[in-house]
Amino acid sequence: MNRTLKTFPDPATLAAGFADDFAAWTQSLDQPTITVALSGGSTPKILFQRWADPDADKIDWSRIHFFWGDERCVPPTDPESNYGVADELFFSPAKIPRENIHRVHGEAAPAEERVRYEQQIRKIVAQADNGLPQFDLVLLGMGDDGHTASIFPHESEFLNSSRICEVATHPQSQQQRITLTGPVINQAKKVVFLITGAGKANVLGEVLGKRGDFESYPASHIDADDVCFYLDEAANRQDR
Repeated sequence: MNRTLKTFPDPATLAAGFADDFAAWTQSLDQPTITVALSGGSTPKILFQRWADPDADKIDWSRIHFFWGDERCVPPTDPESNYGVADELFFSPAKIPRENIHRVHGEAAPAEERVRYEQQIRKIVAQADNGLPQFDLVLLGMGDDGHTASIFPHESEFLNSSRICEVATHPQSQQQRITLTGPVINQAKKVVFLITGAGKANVLGEVLGKRGDFESYPASHIDADDVCFYLDEAANRQDR
């Protein structure tokens, strides 16, 4: 595994730094279609706004197909919908081709949607030699409990699931979510964590340093060939 860390003063400069790297990365790929699994959260919101800025780095969005690493089982009009946020801040303003957006139908029955979304992924995303779909890029965040995508510590079996997607349950709210599983995330050509905030510094230190309770955190088990952590200074505290 090739693991790199990049640190920025604050979430805004982190989002700008990743946006610059993303533009260069897409330009370096000699392929007609690029598949990207998006994440929800506060830092992606800043990223989406930058991507929608007509003065930002020019990217050929017609090449890029968007999926989700996880999604809440709510309608797209719900404020908690990851798709809804991305559509408002990025897809609609940037006029992303609708056929390039592959959302989770959060309003559908979760068990049925899990199967439908797996089929959608298999239809578009290239298959690796082992039969798993291989995204070009998976964007992830990390919770202060060490969860990533919607793989929570109490459902760590999803890290080794034979399925492409699972139906997860948030440990506090009991809200159901559709999430990519560990093997699919780890099959990606590139995985990027966007992590900000002092509240995540202690868990992040254990994840990166492989110490303490790191094995109990799902984020510790993301070991794709190319993993990069984009951190702000509050998350990447230097006193650990």
